[in-house]
Amino acid sequence: MTQRRLGYLLIVSVAVLGLASWIVHRGQPRAESSGAAVLPGLTAALNEVTEVRLSGAGGAHTTIDKGAQRWIVRERGYPADTGKLRKLLIDLGNLESVARKTRVARNYPILGVQNVTSPNAGGARIDVVTPARTWSLIVGHSADGNDCYVRVVDHKQSLLASPLVRVDVKSAQWLAPVIVDLKPSRVSRIEERPGRGPGFVVFRARAGQSDFTVDGIPRGRRLKSPDAADDMAGALSNLTLSDVREATPPPKDTRLSHAVFKTFGGLEVDVEGYQAGKGGKHFIEVTSRASAPKAGPEAARINARVHGWAYQIPDYRYQEIFKPLSGLLAPLPHHGRAHK
Repeated sequence: MTQRRLGYLLIVSVAVLGLASWIVHRGQPRAESSGAAVLPGLTAALNEVTEVRLSGAGGAHTTIDKGAQRWIVRERGYPADTGKLRKLLIDLGNLESVARKTRVARNYPILGVQNVTSPNAGGARIDVVTPARTWSLIVGHSADGNDCYVRVVDHKQSLLASPLVRVDVKSAQWLAPVIVDLKPSRVSRIEERPGRGPGFVVFRARAGQSDFTVDGIPRGRRLKSPDAADDMAGALSNLTLSDVREATPPPKDTRLSHAVFKTFGGLEVDVEGYQAGKGGKHFIEVTSRASAPKAGPEAARINARVHGWAYQIPDYRYQEIFKPLSGLLAPLPHHGRAHK
């Protein structure tokens, strides 16, 4: 091979390699997009936000309004989880572009950033409203647990962005979660009046006493263990809701259960519970009162929060509050005839 021909082949090889490199990098993200704020100006305006709207496929939506004293979930008329809302707004203000992605609308579903009016939309739209401006963003799928795909509403360009923003458009997920939080160490007495089965009382004489005494055990029966009733003291510890609705009288034939939790300091929390239909959800209503003056302010605070509301709670928490006496007792001895 002549030197001239070798040089010619070298030039052609370099050209081919250059063309291949251009093809490979043609659709790749442009480096200058990295680090840019996805919603510029939002961080500086966070204190001015008056409304946050969340929407998704199928018409699912939640609106969180800034009231005179607190944030309210409009669809429930109930206080919002301000910690969760604050995190969402801060994450949105800090959201930065990692890389540019598709501008082609037919490819949006792959990233979950199509318009949420689409029946099969995979993402959620967020509108953050201030008196001066509204920021609107569609948050799509998670990329790697740290980033997410997003697209500013009415813009073609989609982005890979960080940090990961998680959005739930269900109203129940934005409610202030805690109904009441009564620490087990404070409980001195629990009076159970179940809708079915016998009533009973568990109590202890002093704070720090290890085991509760159970009053109301039928003759011939015994506790399954000395500490059988101890867990009942934690039934109202960090009690959280699944959903909430305005309190209305339950259906006429509904079996109601009551449990009254009393503390050493004179606070009493009365819980009324029922199941909404056969196999339905469990609801409770809560009232509080004080048997000692020092418990008055706490009782008033609880009532201000819970009055007029019926709370849906998980089934297992309902069973903890309204524990049947049979759950504390040892099994009956078996008197069947011995087999030969």
